[in-house]
Amino acid sequence: MIGSHLRQPFSTLLIVFIVFGGCTALGLGQNSSKQKFDKAAPIQFSYQAIDFKLDNSETPERHAPETMAGGVAVFDYNNDGRLDIYFTNGADIRSLKKDSPRYYNRLFENDGKGHFVDVTEKAGLWGTGYDDAVAVGDYDNDGYEDVFVGGVYHNTLYHNNGNGTFTDVSERAGLNKSDPEFGPLWAIGGIWLDVNEDGLLDLLVINYLKWDSAHEPVCEGYGHRDYCHPKMYKPTPNQLFLNLGNGKFKDVSAEWGLRAHPGKGMGAAGFESDHNGRMDVFVTNDKEVNYLFHNTGRKFDEVGFRAGVSLREDGIFISGMGTDARDLDNDGFADIVLVALDGETFPIYRNDGKGGFTDATESSGMARLSLSLGGYSPNIADFDNDGWKDIFVSRGHVQSLLSAPTIKVEQHNTVFRNLGGFRFEALTSEAGFSSIPPSRHRGAAVGDLNGDGLVDVVVNALAAPAEVWINRSPGEHHWLEIKLQGTRSNRDGIGTRVKIVSASGAQYDHKSNAAGYASSSAASIHFGLGKDKTINLIEIHWPSGTIQTLTDVPSNQVLTVKEPDAKR
Repeated sequence: MIGSHLRQPFSTLLIVFIVFGGCTALGLGQNSSKQKFDKAAPIQFSYQAIDFKLDNSETPERHAPETMAGGVAVFDYNNDGRLDIYFTNGADIRSLKKDSPRYYNRLFENDGKGHFVDVTEKAGLWGTGYDDAVAVGDYDNDGYEDVFVGGVYHNTLYHNNGNGTFTDVSERAGLNKSDPEFGPLWAIGGIWLDVNEDGLLDLLVINYLKWDSAHEPVCEGYGHRDYCHPKMYKPTPNQLFLNLGNGKFKDVSAEWGLRAHPGKGMGAAGFESDHNGRMDVFVTNDKEVNYLFHNTGRKFDEVGFRAGVSLREDGIFISGMGTDARDLDNDGFADIVLVALDGETFPIYRNDGKGGFTDATESSGMARLSLSLGGYSPNIADFDNDGWKDIFVSRGHVQSLLSAPTIKVEQHNTVFRNLGGFRFEALTSEAGFSSIPPSRHRGAAVGDLNGDGLVDVVVNALAAPAEVWINRSPGEHHWLEIKLQGTRSNRDGIGTRVKIVSASGAQYDHKSNAAGYASSSAASIHFGLGKDKTINLIEIHWPSGTIQTLTDVPSNQVLTVKEPDAKR
């Protein structure tokens, strides 16, 4: 094969700068440290090391899974009130087996004193295969978070035993069967949601492409072999597993309409696009159209083109990586962000509240800010607690380090601060991310690791140390964290919509653990409140249909809310 079968490098895409407002490469450098601020950045992070380094078993043959590894989960595995960290890891690429401890997935327990202790072997979560995705959810409603791990040809469901250990229940659950048409599949994402509103979490698995180690395409460019363009591989379907309530799941992918839409899935975000009481799912695809699966209650209708999210506004196919969906403009409807590679921008789709979306990449400033960047995992959260949700992006390129002379392969992470009015500014060195060397970052997840009311970030990276970024943003902004406990709804409360009203106005969010690329974020819903010390109203729309209200709630606390047993 020749270089056209590789992804195009930034150097071949300089003409794109002309399309977006005549911007030049000088003002859009790889490191946004060239931006000038009159005062300290309002969002700042400090790096904290953690004893994990992903081993992706990189070889000269450039097998596709080598560049896609690296999910991360932030969750409380032992219910001690402190968030723990779980990293997925690779395996020997030829055998797809973890034949050495260097390939183990790793669970780190938060000791509450700023340290994370490796408890992997005690917990039984080291894994067996080449793992990518992690999705956390309480599928049996016992009050303990269970863990789904997706990977190459092999998926694993771990049941949380409630005593600090997990049991592999994959075989009983029926989640690890070879597809009769496509053979073994490569799972790169997972999302828990209750599709049929029976109070049990179902599992939607995002599958990437059809890969066969014995028939890896040979793609060369810039004088060396490198990872191939996704066009060299066939698409595969995503899967929906319905929770039967007895520890078993049923594959209903065909009945629910997913099997009719094979793709090259990279990320998924669950949210209500139109407030019909059911969670829809947006799926990014690599160099193919994206999907928006609208939940009718009995099946998914794919409405991506009708909703305006299948392609970028100019109709160009991009390397759709991870995605997230939250309300960025406080209008009550979740907006969509996805990331791609340099020269492709990080598209943002603004929800019009009528089931459709408008491409706001250009008007928001994101086209100009992200054009020279490559991203993997976008995570939406209010990092400076000012009442506007920001966007963190883990960054890195898909190609190997041999392409570094031509392509910026290793990159620093960036946070895009929400300025209000659907406008953003990019903070990289200003936010502290340039304090350590760049990496090929992959999965990322968020949560308040130290209980100070600021949302922190954890990032996985290929063949490099993982990164914990502790939020040190200045200011005295207030906050509220809501921990939901469903009774008639699923215990995690996934799919719940929450509205809060304070003196500064209304904000909205919803419960979903799915995060960016191959990852899972903390279970609580976090709101920044700016200068407001009291929340006048909290309105909670549970998946069961129950609407619960609370009034005059003090800020700066973790508030546990239990769903009323009876519908109101």
